[in-house]
Amino acid sequence: MSMRRLLLSGAAIMVLAIGGTLAFAPWNAPGLAQVAVAPTVPSSDGQIKLSFAPVVKAVSPSVVNVYATRIEQRAVSPFANDPFFSRFFGQQQFQSRPRESQSLGSGVIVEAGGVILTNRHVIEGATDVRIALSDGREFAVDVMIEDAQTDLAVLRVREAGDVRFPAINFANSDSLEVGDLVLAIGNPFGVGQTVTSGIVSALARTGVEQSDYEFFIQTDAAINPGNSGGALVDMDGHLVGINTAIYSQSGCSVGIGFAIPANMARLVAEAGVNGGDIIRPWFGAKLQAVNADIAASLGMAAPHGALITEVAPDGPAARAGFASGDVIVSVDGTAVNDPSSFNFRLATKPIGEVAALERLRGGVTEPVGFTVEAAPVLDDSQRASITGNSRFGGTSVAQVNPALAEAKGMPYDAQGVIITAVEPGSPAEQMGLQVDDVILSLNEVLMESAKAFADTASQRVRTWQIILQRDGRITRSIVSG
Repeated sequence: MSMRRLLLSGAAIMVLAIGGTLAFAPWNAPGLAQVAVAPTVPSSDGQIKLSFAPVVKAVSPSVVNVYATRIEQRAVSPFANDPFFSRFFGQQQFQSRPRESQSLGSGVIVEAGGVILTNRHVIEGATDVRIALSDGREFAVDVMIEDAQTDLAVLRVREAGDVRFPAINFANSDSLEVGDLVLAIGNPFGVGQTVTSGIVSALARTGVEQSDYEFFIQTDAAINPGNSGGALVDMDGHLVGINTAIYSQSGCSVGIGFAIPANMARLVAEAGVNGGDIIRPWFGAKLQAVNADIAASLGMAAPHGALITEVAPDGPAARAGFASGDVIVSVDGTAVNDPSSFNFRLATKPIGEVAALERLRGGVTEPVGFTVEAAPVLDDSQRASITGNSRFGGTSVAQVNPALAEAKGMPYDAQGVIITAVEPGSPAEQMGLQVDDVILSLNEVLMESAKAFADTASQRVRTWQIILQRDGRITRSIVSG
């Protein structure tokens, strides 16, 4: 399970729950009245026997263990990277050899035919994936979807036959409130299926993982390595989230865990069940958070919302009448706190639906009906592949359009071609080209289209002058032909 380590410090307020009554430890804060509530003893047989067991019994069969096998190249000696030993013994002594490794995670059955939802990082790079049900039965699965933007993956049982699997029901995660009781179910540390309880500690958390849709449910239900991909359920036994990450110094639970909301997970699961691609909405504008200074300049009482800084020409936002300087403050009546909040809300809307947005313009808040659209689809004329012994052989590219430019942090009018695939062992891979590189120029020829790239890259020349963008940085290289 991928984890971010964070040192947390601060004061804690202890809350004791006794017999269903909250008793707050005294806190001598000046100006605050102290209210003491006497603890009570359970007064009935029913209060003594209150239990989560019925929820667990109904839900636990839907949670599975996920076993992912990877083949990794590892050096046969710890001195493989040491220059002295490599020179003394010869590099051949330290050649790497393939080695099999296994990782463990959890998953949730979302369709009775054998469709499972888990975290992408659980099965990323795996050559073989299997699941084990709570009753011990094991099944090989195929990976249907790996979605890096949400860190979710969809698996399907390879040979289900007549077996019907116990699928869980999705909840509306937007109905969650801080303080709601939740249960986390998974397989931490490989010890076997485990249930932990807690509450929803916070909603709409960001900065947890590097994903395009950062909008997490925070819970204090214990989540540990191996819980990734497991279920976070409510007291009705419905799925409210997919457990995905923890904050910890030690790698173990410290009461701060995070889950991907069910409303986002459902979209990915439905694409896997239907065997289709994930089609996401595209707003067509760049956004930034509203800080205190911006809020003051706009006459806002408090900083909130998503400020539009640039609008794609002829994009959905432009057609809806949005302009730079507008602040989006709500979607379908739900407040927007920042760009991550808006992106999440929009991403959970079906294509073609009209979303009710509110924008602040010139100090006036006004409603705007926004028709949810998908990003423009590239046709064959906007794609190209290079084959043969060319220096760029094994490269597939797509022409940069406004949607791709936005995703790469480039201006909407940017040109170039983005690498969509590099064949293993190809000349392109040996040259160091990578997926998502944006080639801006070859031998001083601007890459204005996929055709320009195909015509230029197929030539035989002695030297290539390459200008490309990688991870937001523009680099210039000279490579022999």
